[in-house]
Amino acid sequence: MSVKKGPKDESFRDHLATVDEKGRRIWVYPKKQKGKYYWRRTIVAAILLIIFLVGPFIKVHGDPLMLFDVLHKQFFIFGVPFTPDDNFLFAVAMITMVVVIVLFTAVFGRLFCGWVCPQTIFMEHVFRRIEYAIEGDANQMRRLDKSPWTKEKIWKKGLKWTIFYLISLIVAHYFLAYVIGADKVLQLIREPVSAHLGGFIAMLIFSFVFFMVFANLREQVCTTICPYGRLQGVMLDKNSIVVSYDFERGEPRGPIKKKKGQEDQEFGDCIDCELCVKVCPTGIDIRNGTQLECINCTLCMDACDSIMEKVHRPKGLIRYASYNSIVNHQPNRVFTPRSIAYTVVMVALLGFLGFLVANRGQVNAKIQRARGTIYMEVDEDYGKDLFNYQIKNNTRKPLTVDLKLLNKDGRLEMVGLQHLDLQPKQRIDGSFFVVLNKKELTGRNTPIEIGVFVNGKQAEVIKSQFLGP
Repeated sequence: MSVKKGPKDESFRDHLATVDEKGRRIWVYPKKQKGKYYWRRTIVAAILLIIFLVGPFIKVHGDPLMLFDVLHKQFFIFGVPFTPDDNFLFAVAMITMVVVIVLFTAVFGRLFCGWVCPQTIFMEHVFRRIEYAIEGDANQMRRLDKSPWTKEKIWKKGLKWTIFYLISLIVAHYFLAYVIGADKVLQLIREPVSAHLGGFIAMLIFSFVFFMVFANLREQVCTTICPYGRLQGVMLDKNSIVVSYDFERGEPRGPIKKKKGQEDQEFGDCIDCELCVKVCPTGIDIRNGTQLECINCTLCMDACDSIMEKVHRPKGLIRYASYNSIVNHQPNRVFTPRSIAYTVVMVALLGFLGFLVANRGQVNAKIQRARGTIYMEVDEDYGKDLFNYQIKNNTRKPLTVDLKLLNKDGRLEMVGLQHLDLQPKQRIDGSFFVVLNKKELTGRNTPIEIGVFVNGKQAEVIKSQFLGP
């Protein structure tokens, strides 16, 4: 039997499945489908939604579990405070995140998109469920959209859009809680609208944008807006494990009952029912092979398994598989030279990031010579320079910080405060004079070392330059 290795017509790759030849959008009506993968994804989505909803209200030693207050430069990640002074940590964290994304995409394709992406979770597990409950399955929705505006259509569309917007409004408030904190959001809700009119209008606009994403844009976010789908083409190889159609087993396609003239033909396991196409939320045919629109949502896997069970054929015609495993009839290979290399880099970065976080000091201290100032004579033996300091308490407890000159014959003269008492997460800015014996001067610039002492113990040594006469 001659087996077809894949689709002969590749023209489908020249355009999106949701756009016709005239550039008009083809609305997708995915058929409701359930199965073991759907329920597993539902459990994952439920856990992530619960975390999202309770996250703003969880406190760690009185601080929020997660907060990204860009305006006030306050950041909390799993209860650990971070400041803009930790930009090196953020840089390492971002590089690590990129490597993790590349690793998982190279090995498992768009697993993130189908299982944990917020767009997929809200669309498939919140808004789509509401739509099914109000308008019915795919065929009922299609008929409703094509029908004239009757009382039934006005009622169903109005109810659906009202619920969609209410959910969007609630989600917008939750996103705001992750930016300014849950306590401030609750305070804004209790206070009159007139006291925060600008913020109220901004919230309505953001809610409407969020509403339009799930009421109108939908799969267009995944296929035309999100850059991740474009990137997977350069991340995947023939060993990447993605949602795949086993063309070796399924081709050539044909019906269960052979029609007249087909008695001598041998068909594969695919009965060409097209249920995998009907359930796809991005409107593609997975039998054409890996496509940028595929978000690995596994709905086609559940749909195909349900048909294979009915026709008494083995499940897994559409499954998680790599191209090489299908062609060579071998198990999937997770550990390839490429994935091992990515894993080594990822583990190294995670270890480095963990080391940086674990060894982050109690305080962030910056000391530099005051710009625009000159060397000043104190007496015939001593001269002085003016320095500025900035010290941030990284802990959740009060700290006393002292600055001392370590390597030269001289002293520090604080301007104002003699002892720096910092409350939790407080930052203090100030100035001091370095008074140095002229015998210590080694030229125009003299290296000096200033010790930062926290609660009497040396925590850091900062090197600088004393500008001589």
